[in-house]
Amino acid sequence: MTRIYVPATRDQLAAWHAAGQVPADAVAEAFEAPDETEEGEYAALMSAADISADMLAGPGRRIVVVLETEYAPADWTDVVAVHADAEDRAAGADPDEDLAWFTTQEVPDLLG
Repeated sequence: MTRIYVPATRDQLAAWHAAGQVPADAVAEAFEAPDETEEGEYAALMSAADISADMLAGPGRRIVVVLETEYAPADWTDVVAVHADAEDRAAGADPDEDLAWFTTQEVPDLLG
């Protein structure tokens, strides 16, 4: 299995959660860590977070969906975690600020 980091918006996360899958076009845009070190995985996570920030039309949360899969589209059961800002952030906020970690069971609360 390959661990990938998919940038997303809140609306995309809601749609993917409701559909039970992450679409192939989103999986194709994912980031993969260059190696299995913490530093490599963090670099992939933050690269995806940068793209998520670019997708925001204004204030909002960066969202990164983490999957372990070899397939596209990916089933929601392939999602191992979601990383997101704990609260909405202003445009131009510090791009190096860490994201909070959420389990898949917490996604409805994150969307609420």
